[in-house]
Amino acid sequence: MTARFVLFALAAFPLVSARSSFLQQTGTSTWVIGNDIWNITQGPIYGTKLYYQDKDAIGEAAGHYVGADGENNLVWKSASIVNEGDNFIDVGFVSDQGDFHWVIYDDLAGSYQYFVNRALGDVSILRSLFRLDPGRFPNGRTYLKDEPLPSFQAIKDATKVQDETFETANGTYITKYDWSNYVRERDFNGVYGPSTGSWYIHPSTDYFSGDHLKQTLTVHRESSTGDAVQLNVVQDTSHFQTQVTTTQPDGKIWGPWLWYLNDGSASDAASKYQEELSKWPYPWVNDTAYHSRGSVTGSLKLSDGRVAAGAAVFLGDSDIKAPLAQGVNYYYTTHTDASGKFSFASVRTGQYGLYAWSNGGKISDVYTNYTKSGVEVKDDLDLSTLIWSVPSNKRIFQIGNFDKRTTGFVNNGPYQHGLAAASPANFTFTVGTSTSADWYYASSNLGTWDIVFNTPALEKQNARLIVSLAGYSQSTSLTISSNDVVLGSLNKNNVTTDAAAYRSGTVSGEWHQFEYVIGNLKEGKNVISFTVDRYVLWRGFLWDAIALEWA
Repeated sequence: MTARFVLFALAAFPLVSARSSFLQQTGTSTWVIGNDIWNITQGPIYGTKLYYQDKDAIGEAAGHYVGADGENNLVWKSASIVNEGDNFIDVGFVSDQGDFHWVIYDDLAGSYQYFVNRALGDVSILRSLFRLDPGRFPNGRTYLKDEPLPSFQAIKDATKVQDETFETANGTYITKYDWSNYVRERDFNGVYGPSTGSWYIHPSTDYFSGDHLKQTLTVHRESSTGDAVQLNVVQDTSHFQTQVTTTQPDGKIWGPWLWYLNDGSASDAASKYQEELSKWPYPWVNDTAYHSRGSVTGSLKLSDGRVAAGAAVFLGDSDIKAPLAQGVNYYYTTHTDASGKFSFASVRTGQYGLYAWSNGGKISDVYTNYTKSGVEVKDDLDLSTLIWSVPSNKRIFQIGNFDKRTTGFVNNGPYQHGLAAASPANFTFTVGTSTSADWYYASSNLGTWDIVFNTPALEKQNARLIVSLAGYSQSTSLTISSNDVVLGSLNKNNVTTDAAAYRSGTVSGEWHQFEYVIGNLKEGKNVISFTVDRYVLWRGFLWDAIALEWA
C-alpha cells in the first residue's frame, strides 16, 4: 500500500475530488494535499510527512511553512479548492495575513505556489521554505554553488562569532550567508541527495523586491537542528541593504513559482527551468490583473553622443527613490544591447519609473544615473530614444568601473565570510603603474590607502573627486584628504549602513556616491588619502570606483 492510501485510511472527512490531485481534511486544522506522486500533511503552521518515492522526505525536520519578518509564521485557519481545471486544483490556505496557494497538477512531482496578501501591513521579509530530512538531502545547489551542505557536527563543534556564523578550529567559517546570491541571476535553487531533489524554480522575478543588485538567502544547514533548509525569500528589504519596511497592497501576488521534486538530478531541474520559462505567464492564474500586461521598448543615448551600451535598466516604482529599497509593486530588470536598445516583455500594466546606470563595459566611466518618472504601461509602449545626461569633464584618473559593484578588485567574489579583514591596513596605488586589479574590494583595517598621481599642469583651479561605494557596514569610519588637507569623512553619521560586508557580501551592499571639490592640487606629485580611523571587525567600505576629473 502506498503512503497516500495509508493517509486516506486515517482520514476523518471525505475527499473533495476523486481526481489524482486532491485536498483532504483530516481534522479541524489538519489537511492532506497532493496527487499520486507526492502528498504532504499541512497543520496550522507546519507542513509535515512529505511522502515522495514512498518515503517521508521531512522526517524529524520542521517541514514547510510561511513567515514574515523573522519567525512570525502564518497560521492557517482553513483550506479549500479555489480554482480547478481538467488536470489541476488550486488549494488556498487562509491566514489572517494572506492566502498561500498550492496549484497541484495530477501528473506533476511538486506544486506551483503563490501567496496573496490580505493584511501583511509593513514588512521587510516574506518567505516560504522547506526544512527537510538532512540525511536524504545532504547537498545544496544554487547558480553559484553546488556542493555538500556543512555538516551539523561541524557547526556544533565550531564557535558562534556572530549572526548564524561559526568559526571552526582551523580558522575557517561556516555561515548560511555564503549560500546567498542575486535573485535576478538565478535559475533554480535546491537541496538534493543521491535519489531525491527538492527545487525552487522562478520563471519570473517580477514579484521580487529591488533591482539587479537585490540579493538574499537560498539554501543552508539549520544551525540549531541540522535540517536541510530550502529557502524561498520572495520579499527582502533587509539582509544585504539598509533595512526598510514597505507597505504591501491588498491583493498583491508573490509568484507563482514551481516547487519541483525529482530524483536528485540537477540537469533535470535545469531542463524543467527552461520548460517553465516557456510557460510563463501561467494561463491558469485566476487573477485579472496578473494577465493585464504590456511591453516597454526604447534606447538610451549619452549626452556626449555615445550609445549607452550594456547599461543596467530597471522598471520600478513611479515615485523616484532608491531602486534597491523598492518593494511595493512589481519590478523588471534588463540591460541595453550594444546599440543602447532595451526591452521589457510581459510587464504588468500600471505606472512605473525607469532607471538606468552603468554596468561597466563601454560606459564604465559614467557615474551619473538616468531616471524617468511617469512611464505608463498599458499595451505596447515605445519610449524611443532617451538622452542620458553625463558630465564631459576631462578625467585625471579612474580606479574601477562604475557599476555599483566591487567588480575587478582583489577578493571580489564569491560570497565568503571575513574577507574584509584580509585587506591591507596600508596600501599605495600609483596612477600609471598600478591597475584597478591591484585595488582591494574593501577597506576595513586601521590605516591609510594612498593614491599617488602626477599632474604635469594645472588645467583648472579645481578638481572633482567622485567616491562611489558598493556598500558600507558601520561603525567603520573613513577620512578623505588631498595633499594632507581633509576633504571630509564617511561614517555612520552620513552613510546608511547595510549588512553585506559582514554577511559574506564581497560584491555589493547598498550603493552610495559622494563628490568632493579639491582646490589644492599642484604641479607634479599629488596624494589623495583614505584613512580608516575607526575599526570594527568584518565591517567597512565596499568599493565601486574612484575618479578624479577637472571641475
